[in-house]
Amino acid sequence: MSSGVSPLPVGRVGAVSVPATSANLGAGFDCLGLALDWRDQMSVTVAPTTTVTVTGEGAEDIPRDESHLVLASIKRGLAELGHTAPGFDFVAHNTIPHGRGIGSSAAAIIAGLTLAWQLARPDQELGLDFVLELGIRIEGHADNAAPAVLGGAVLGVGERAAPQLVSLDLAPHWRCVVDVPTVVVPTSTARKVLPDSRAVGESIAESSRLALTTLALAGAVGPEQLLAATEDPWHQRHRGELMPQTRDWIAALRAEGFPAVVSGAGPTVLTLIADDQEPPTHEGFARHVLVPGAGVRSAL
Repeated sequence: MSSGVSPLPVGRVGAVSVPATSANLGAGFDCLGLALDWRDQMSVTVAPTTTVTVTGEGAEDIPRDESHLVLASIKRGLAELGHTAPGFDFVAHNTIPHGRGIGSSAAAIIAGLTLAWQLARPDQELGLDFVLELGIRIEGHADNAAPAVLGGAVLGVGERAAPQLVSLDLAPHWRCVVDVPTVVVPTSTARKVLPDSRAVGESIAESSRLALTTLALAGAVGPEQLLAATEDPWHQRHRGELMPQTRDWIAALRAEGFPAVVSGAGPTVLTLIADDQEPPTHEGFARHVLVPGAGVRSAL
């Protein structure tokens, strides 16, 4: 965005709060996602050298150098904005589990780009277009990145790497039941099992279910329609062997009338329910009952 490169002064600060997200929601593979009211908190100060302090989820496994995904995203954002920094004093408290299909990587990328904007443009409002466009470019699709920025439910229409984004008006009765297992399934592994193409009939069925999903989320049809809208998503069918516990729990919930789906690439289970519903629990999953969340926010 800038032809020159200038170093940032030591002591400049940024701070953000960024949400977990659930992608796909059944038929919306790589194009539909939902922000959850479940957030990571991060702050950064430009410093002579880099230090990384992390508490909460994943603290034992996260890199303590500039290979950390948030710091790598800060550096990428600063480069786009025409700046460098000698180092960073970075502090994070994570609550979003890693490798579970609820957008921890997208949260890190969006947080990093937001922090980069705060460091480079301290007197300006957050450049949402900058964060969105670069975040989607880094992720390769919008289903997690867009709701992480905009909040609520967002549909990406058209080209995966540069879609038109449509925020959906969610009906007020929706709650998000998120069942998180202990097992980790890397997104890269979950993508490798998907075929390169699908039959015409499958595509037609998936398109019709995605249309019904958006109508149900908006309250244009009754919440009971979400069960049919989320039936047998293409990507879940191929990923079932990677996560048999998730596959079986989804089948059990759906048999009782609850529209359970794999969250993102899994193995977390997402069930969208109306206010008066309460699905059964499973001892193999940690349950979180949430509401749709806001997007990334400054914490300065």
